Amino acid sequence: MGFYTDGVSLVIPCVDIQSGRAVRLYEGDPDQETVYFNSPLEAAQHWVKLGAPLVHLVDLDAATGRGENKAIIFEITRTLGVPVEVGGGIRNFETAQALLEGGVKRVVIGTAAIKNPELVSQLIAAFGAERVVVSLDAKGGFVAVAGWGTSSDVSIETLCQDMGRRGLQTLIFTDVSRDGTLKGLDRELMVRVRQAWTEELIVGGGVRDVHDVALLRELGIEGAIVGRSIYEGTLPFPVPV
Repeated sequence: MGFYTDGVSLVIPCVDIQSGRAVRLYEGDPDQETVYFNSPLEAAQHWVKLGAPLVHLVDLDAATGRGENKAIIFEITRTLGVPVEVGGGIRNFETAQALLEGGVKRVVIGTAAIKNPELVSQLIAAFGAERVVVSLDAKGGFVAVAGWGTSSDVSIETLCQDMGRRGLQTLIFTDVSRDGTLKGLDRELMVRVRQAWTEELIVGGGVRDVHDVALLRELGIEGAIVGRSIYEGTLPFPVPV
């Protein structure tokens, strides 16, 4: 199922794209950015050269409604040589379809999974569960929407149950309060999410170092999307097994 076949938590480099550049945000705030590469393609190629079998792209401008970076994303999918998954601002069938038909391996649905969960069912029916991922971003145990700017009244467990009924296979979970902060993972929260979602689970933020990766492996969490920790070197890449 998905990209995880050996039972080892796969570490997936993330390239966040804002205003055409590769950045990282602090706690998901688009106004608190650090620019690591001027070119997102250069950033993606850097991690592939180090052995990344998959790259996770986030269109931050699309997520916040400030614009979009689709041309850059398609350039990356055409030239990178490894599968690419894309999230950020995918809120309707047409946007997801354009990305999938443009070479993106799988799309990541965030806000729309809360506001229009039927979209997830439609995409799975049209393209297969292996090409659709739901991103569950949480603040204080509840799902955050709209580029992490707003908390909803939907609990982690409720969303997991609903997505499971719709045939979803892969869930990305991000603790917004820790994303981009290098604070490390919240063990209790990781246990809670692992119990709530028994299919393929990827942690989408907060991984600081090899100890966090060891925790994921201990809990049987299949993967982690990492950004600042590998850009700043608190987590070596590739990660020692």
